Amino acid sequence: MANESSFKIPTITITEKIPAPKWAKQEREIIETLNKAAVEFVARYTRADGTLIWRNKWGSMDGSDDPYEAFMNLALFYSMGGSEEVYELARKMWDVITQQWTEYGQIYREFDGYYDWMHHGEAYLYHYFFGLTKPESLMDRQRALRFANMYNGRDEEAKNYDPELKMIRSPLTGSRGPRFVVTHEDWFTHRTVLDDYLAPYEDITNNDFSTMLCSWSDPAIYAELIEKMNARMNRGDVPLNLNSTSLMTHAYMYSQEEELSDWVLGYLDAWRERAKANDGIIPDNIGLTGKIGEYNDGKWWGGYYGWRWPHGFMTIMEPLTNASMNAVLLTGDYSLLDLARSQYDLIWSKRKVVDGIVQVPHRYFDAGWSDYRMPSPRHMIYLWTTSMAEEDLERIMQLPRDNDWNAIAIPGVSGKDAMTGRDTKHYIANTLPWFQFIQGELPNYPEDILEANLTLIAEQLRKMRSKTGDPRSWDSYDPATADVVVGLDLRVDGYQIHAWQEFNPVYFEGLAQMLMGAPMHISHGGLQHGKVRLFDGQKKRPGLPEDVGAIVEKISPTSVSIKVVNLSATEARQLVIQAGSFGEHRFVSVTSTSTSGEKVTTPIDGKFVSVDLAAGAGANLDFIIERYVNKPSYETPWQKIADWDPVIVGRPSSNFK
Repeated sequence: MANESSFKIPTITITEKIPAPKWAKQEREIIETLNKAAVEFVARYTRADGTLIWRNKWGSMDGSDDPYEAFMNLALFYSMGGSEEVYELARKMWDVITQQWTEYGQIYREFDGYYDWMHHGEAYLYHYFFGLTKPESLMDRQRALRFANMYNGRDEEAKNYDPELKMIRSPLTGSRGPRFVVTHEDWFTHRTVLDDYLAPYEDITNNDFSTMLCSWSDPAIYAELIEKMNARMNRGDVPLNLNSTSLMTHAYMYSQEEELSDWVLGYLDAWRERAKANDGIIPDNIGLTGKIGEYNDGKWWGGYYGWRWPHGFMTIMEPLTNASMNAVLLTGDYSLLDLARSQYDLIWSKRKVVDGIVQVPHRYFDAGWSDYRMPSPRHMIYLWTTSMAEEDLERIMQLPRDNDWNAIAIPGVSGKDAMTGRDTKHYIANTLPWFQFIQGELPNYPEDILEANLTLIAEQLRKMRSKTGDPRSWDSYDPATADVVVGLDLRVDGYQIHAWQEFNPVYFEGLAQMLMGAPMHISHGGLQHGKVRLFDGQKKRPGLPEDVGAIVEKISPTSVSIKVVNLSATEARQLVIQAGSFGEHRFVSVTSTSTSGEKVTTPIDGKFVSVDLAAGAGANLDFIIERYVNKPSYETPWQKIADWDPVIVGRPSSNFK
C-alpha cells in the first residue's frame, strides 16, 4: 500500500445554482441544533468546576465506560461540522471523566485499570474519535501510543500480552495488567443488571439454568459465581479481546509504526489458527498455555462473553467484525474477512424452520446449539461495506425479513426498543434502512432519517430538561411520579450509571450515514469507517463547511456518488472531500453533472479533491475510486504526519528503581 508523498489537491468548481434541497436544510438544522444542545447537555450534568454531578463513591470495576460513552459523540460531532465550542467541550469532558474515575479508583494512568474489551471498546470510542478532530494534538497521540503499549508487550507494568503465544492473558485487562482473580467488589454494582441474564455456568447451586435467569443478587449464588469465574473464566484469551485491534489501528494511524499493524494481523491470525484447530468453530476460552478449554474441562464453549454467556453469538461476531475490518483497512487484503464470514456461515448452516420462520442458534450450551432466534444482518452489512463483494451481499439477501427493514426507528420513541432505550444508549438504530437506501430501495430515506434525528433530538432535550433529567434527583427517582418516561430504572446502581446516555441529546446517526456513506460505528469498539470524509477548505478543519449540505447516495466497488449544495445565497464555500474515513482509498476521477445533464470529468489520482461551491450552487458528483490502496492515517489535507511534533519520550523506568 502506498503512502502519498504530497497532497496536491485538484479543484473542481460548481457554479450552477439549484433549488435548496430539503435534506440539506435538515442537515444544517441538525448541526445548528446540536451546537446549542451540546452546550446545554454539558452544563446540565456538570458542576462549576467541570466535574460530573454524581456521587462521591463508586465501588466497582463496572461503569467507567459509561460517562465516556455519554459524551464521546461531542468529538465525533465536531468531526462532522460541530462548532469549536463543541470541540472544547469534548476535550473538557474527556479530561474530567478521566480524572473523576481515577479518583473513584478504577482508572489508572488514564486507562481503565481492568475490565473487558466490550466495555473498553465502548469507552475508548471517545479516544478514537479524537483522531478525526485535531490529530496534531500531542496528548492524543501520546495517549494512543501509551495505551497501545499496554497491549503489545512494551509496557512494563501492564503485562497483558504474551507475544510468543500471541495471546491477551485474561478477559479482564487494562493499565494494571491482567486480572486473573476478581473479588466480590468488582461485580457488586452490576449484580442487579445481571439478574436479568442467564447463568455463566450450568452447575450453579440452587439455580435453574433452563429459566435463562440467574440471581446474582442472592449472596450465596453470587459467592459461588465469583469462585467459579476465578477458577474457569478469568485466565487466558477470549474472542472479545479482538476489539483491542481498534486500539492498535488507532495508534497506527497516528504513527505509521508497522509493528502496530503487524500486531493486529498477528493477533487475528492467532484466532484463525485456534478456530482451525477446533473444526472451524472459534473457541471462546484459551488457557494461558494456549490450550483450548484449559480451565473449562476442555470445553471450547463457556468462556467469558463467549458462546454461552451473557450474549452469545453477538459477542463472538462483533469483535471478529471489528478486527477483520481493521485488518482490511491496514492491508487491503479482503481475505482477512474470511474468519468473520466463516462464523456467520457456521450459524447459518445450523438454521431450522420453526412455525414457518427461519431461526439460527445464538448460543452453545452443554447440550449443544440453543437459543434459536431470527438471524440479524447487521454484522454482514458491516462486512459488506468493507468488501463490497457479491458473496457478502448474497449472504445478506438470503436472510428472512422478520421485520420491516424499511422502517426508520426513533430510539426510545418508536420502534421495538422504544421503551428500553437501548438503541439510544448506543446511538444506532437504522443500519437496516440505510442498507435499503444504499441498495436503491428508499429514495426518500435522507429526508426521512434526518427528520427522525430532529424528532429524537427534541425528545432527548425534553427529557434532559425534565425533573427526572436533573442529576441531583436520580437517587430519589420514583417511576410512579417521574415527569418523563425513561428506559432505565434509575433506582438501580447498574442502570443509573447509564443515565447520562439516557438523557443525551447529541444524536446524529442519519447525518453521519449521509456524510460518510456508511453505517455508524459498531458501538463496542469499532472505528468509524466510511467511504468519504468531508472537510471545510476555508477553515482547514474537519466537517461540513458552513451552509453546505452533502449526501452519499450510491456506493459500489469502484464508485461513490455524492450530492453537494451550498445553501448560502451570498457566500462561496470550499468543500474538501477525502477518499475514505482515513484516506485509505484513492479517487481516480470525478464527474460533475449539472441539472441540465451536462457532465464534466476531472482526473484526480489522489485521496483529496477540493470542490469550490459558488453561492447557491450544487451538483451531483460521481467518483471513480480505488479502495484500500493508501496506508490509513489521520493526516488531513493540510498536515502530514511528518509535520506533527514528535511524541515525548520519557526516562526509562529503570532509572527510578
